Amino acid sequence: MKILVIDGQGGGVGRSLVAALKQRRPDLPLMALGTNAVATAAMLRAGAEQAATGENAIRYQCRDADVIVGVIGLLLANALLGEISPAIAAAVSQSEARKVLIPMERCGLHVVGVGPASLEERIAEAAEAVANLAGPPPER
Repeated sequence: MKILVIDGQGGGVGRSLVAALKQRRPDLPLMALGTNAVATAAMLRAGAEQAATGENAIRYQCRDADVIVGVIGLLLANALLGEISPAIAAAVSQSEARKVLIPMERCGLHVVGVGPASLEERIAEAAEAVANLAGPPPER
């Protein structure tokens, strides 16, 4: 299973997602994709097995991903203070992967029907959703 964790800026959300996923399912291989080197490094430190940086890497890896995890801004061109290029937004949205997206009220986006919750609660929900999509852990 190919699971992508995509983040930008300082990589804090991506780092927290990788850590939460590794806590729930240490067996899941995670690929960290950062829009910049700082974000990529933060996710690697949190335990991602593979990593790449930049628009081309994100576009390339989205082609055959099974799950994409990140903030909802990944679907919006110019989100994350402009770090999500139109090409990245298109690659994520056009990917056949299941998308587990954390709603954040930034970038002029308000998702109705989503109640208030802390970022930590949203990350825990996202990690649980990805763990469920991945199926049961392998028997030892």
